[in-house]
Amino acid sequence: MTTLPLAGRVALVTGAGNGIGLAIARVLAERGARVALNDLDLEAAARAAQTLGEAHLSVRADVSSEADVEAMVGEVRDAFGRIDILVNNAGVGDGGVPTLDQSLAVFERTLAIHVNGTFLMSRAVAAGMARQGGGAIINLGSIAGELGIPVRTAYSVAKAGISMMTRVLACEWARFGIRVNAVAPGYVRTRLVEGLITSGRLDARRIAARTPLGRMGQPEEIARVVAFLASQEASYVTGAIVPVDGGYTAFGGPFDASGAFSGYDAAAPAKEGDSGPPRRTGHDPREGDGS
Repeated sequence: MTTLPLAGRVALVTGAGNGIGLAIARVLAERGARVALNDLDLEAAARAAQTLGEAHLSVRADVSSEADVEAMVGEVRDAFGRIDILVNNAGVGDGGVPTLDQSLAVFERTLAIHVNGTFLMSRAVAAGMARQGGGAIINLGSIAGELGIPVRTAYSVAKAGISMMTRVLACEWARFGIRVNAVAPGYVRTRLVEGLITSGRLDARRIAARTPLGRMGQPEEIARVVAFLASQEASYVTGAIVPVDGGYTAFGGPFDASGAFSGYDAAAPAKEGDSGPPRRTGHDPREGDGS
């Protein structure tokens, strides 16, 4: 009988009531972990936990509150006895407001949830992980923390802070056997993003054209990378910021990233006997988002 890669492990996933967080919780559970699903909305966390089965737990906490974080970590340890995996996924958007119009209250709240929350959660579980002989912390960064995206000041600063915190904690806690990594998703088709597309605030076709793989990501594609980083398959990986963005941050050309209707699409014919990679001359990514 094949043993599941995360069998016997306990995971705590913040912001797991829906979207990427729920997808991460689901994949971790499928790979054998018992999962505590956190959300500020306890009902959402409870509904999500029920979809995974009776072995899992729902817990409420505001990750920007030190008291809430300490109480939640204690509750999970009381229920499961340990925490082996922490996924810092909880977050909020900043509304996409131009910086000159951005309020200090929204700016501070965005940083409090992303940066303070990641710090408080990581600190709260690290001592227990060290006593156990190790653990894995996976943070949710973003392409917004790696690239300059206009009108995303608070969110971008928060995600850049998470990236640096990931590196610092990885170096500081490696001697305890704690690995700390981050994933940096690109545009992902969550329920929130679908709403932005429907309302016209986000142009899916332009994003697809800017992305070398020609489409947005799916929550499960982020979740599978998180599960890898949580597993022993990634036992020599720490301090890494892994882009899961379809090539978005790698691309630097002044034309459509898909290759269609672009200069590099006019490649020289393949030599005789060499089939070579297929050319993508027949597809205009502007005709659809590829999802």
